Amino acid sequence: MTSKQKWILVLAAMAAFMTALDSLVVTTALSTIKLDLGASVEGLEWTVNAYNLSFAVLLMTAAALGDRLGRRRVFVAGIGLFVVASAACGVAPSVGALIAARAVQGAGAAAVTTLALALVGTAFPPEKRGAALGIFFAVNGLAVAGGPLVGGAITQGIAWQWIFWLNVPIGLALIPLVLRRIPESHGPDSSLDLPGLALVSGGVLGLVWGLVRGNDAGWGSAEVIGAFAAAVVLLSAFAAVELRTRAPMLPMRFFRSRAFTAGNAAIFCAVGGLFCAVFFMAQFLQTGLGYDPLGAGLRLLPWTATLFFVAPVAGKLVDRFGERPFLVIGPLLQAIGFGWIALVAEAGMSYGTLIAPLMVAGVGISMSFPAAQNSVVSSVPEEAIGKAAGTNTTMRELGGVLGIAIGVAAFAGAGGYASPADFSDGFVAAISVSAGLSVAAALFGAALPGRQSPLQAEPRTESSVVRNSSA
Repeated sequence: MTSKQKWILVLAAMAAFMTALDSLVVTTALSTIKLDLGASVEGLEWTVNAYNLSFAVLLMTAAALGDRLGRRRVFVAGIGLFVVASAACGVAPSVGALIAARAVQGAGAAAVTTLALALVGTAFPPEKRGAALGIFFAVNGLAVAGGPLVGGAITQGIAWQWIFWLNVPIGLALIPLVLRRIPESHGPDSSLDLPGLALVSGGVLGLVWGLVRGNDAGWGSAEVIGAFAAAVVLLSAFAAVELRTRAPMLPMRFFRSRAFTAGNAAIFCAVGGLFCAVFFMAQFLQTGLGYDPLGAGLRLLPWTATLFFVAPVAGKLVDRFGERPFLVIGPLLQAIGFGWIALVAEAGMSYGTLIAPLMVAGVGISMSFPAAQNSVVSSVPEEAIGKAAGTNTTMRELGGVLGIAIGVAAFAGAGGYASPADFSDGFVAAISVSAGLSVAAALFGAALPGRQSPLQAEPRTESSVVRNSSA
C-alpha cells in the first residue's frame, strides 16, 4: 500500500469503528437502561432502532451528497454530527430524550459509514480491494468484539451514560487528521438528484417505520399497513424517476448485475440474522443466565472477536477465489451456530455449552462481510463506487431493522420478561429467526456469478459492468 492508501484505510476504518462500537456498546447496557429510565421493551427496541432508522433512511442520501459536495467534506461533517449527538445521549434525562439523540447519532453514522466504504473502495484497485476491505472489517471487528465488553464494563464500573461519552475524544481526534491526510474526491454527478433523494428517503422511512412499529401498533393496524403502502408507492416512484433522469443517484441498470443484486440480498438477510441475535443474546446472558453486564460482555467474545481474526483472511481469499463460496459457506455457518443455540438454550444452562456455537456463528458472519461488500462495489464502474457502497450499507441496515422487528415479534409470542424461564422461551424463538434469515442469505449467495479470470476481464466501464457481472 502507498502512504496515501494507508492513511485512507486507517482513518476510514477508525471512523467506522467509532460508529460500529456505538451500535453495539448499548447492547449490554439495555437491562440497566431499562431499570434506570423505566423503559419498556418497546423503549429498549427504540434505543436501537432509532439509530438504525435514521441510519438506514439517510445512507443513500449521504452517498449522493458525498459524490456532489465532496466525500471528505461530508465524511467530516458526519463525524462532527455523531460526536455532538453522542454527548446528547450522555446527558439524556429520559428514554424519550435518549431515543431522539440516538436518531441524530444515526444520521451522523450514515455519512461516516457509507463514505468510509466509498473512500476505501476508490483508493484500491479491484485486485487489492478485497484485502483492503478485509482489514477494514477487521477493525470493525474490534468494535464488534469490544462493544458489548466495553458497554458492560462501563455500565457496571461507572455509568451507562459514559458509553456515549467515549465517542467524543475519538471523533475530535479524527477530524483534523481526516482533513489533513485524505484528499477531497467527488463522484461523476454534477447536480443532486433531488426528486430521487426525496423519494428514496421517504420510501425507506415508510418501510423502516412499518417494521419497527409492527409489534407495538399491530401488523394489521392502519398505521403499519399505511407505512408499508407508502413505502411501496414511493420506492416504485423512485425506480421510475431513476430510469428517466440523466444523473440518477442509483442507476437501475446496476440491478441487472447478479453480483450487485445477489450480494445486496445476501448481506440484507445475513445482517438481519446477526442484529436479531445481538439484540437478544446479551439480554439472555443477563436475564436468563444471571450474569452482570461486564460478565455478559466477556462471554460474548468467542462470538464477536472472530470478526477481527477471520475477516482479513477472508478478504484476501475473496480476491483469490471469488465471493460466491464465502457468501454461501459464511451464512450457512451462522445458521448452524444460531440453530445450535436454539436447541440448547434454557434458563440456568452452563455457559460453556454456548461457546462452540457462538464461534461457529462468528466465523460465518466474518466470512460474509468482505465477500458481500466486494461483490457489490466491484460490480459497478469505478466512478459509481460511492453509490454502490451507499446501497449496500442501506441494505445492511434495513436487514438489521427487519431482523430485530421479526425477532421481537417471535420473542413476544413465545415468552417475556416475567422470569428467566419465560425469557429463555422467547429467546429460543428469536434466535430461530436469526437462523432462518441466515439460511436465506446463503441461498442468495449461491446466486452470485462464478469467479471471472483476470485475463478475461474487460475494463470496468459503464458499458461493460452489467455484461461482466452477469457472467
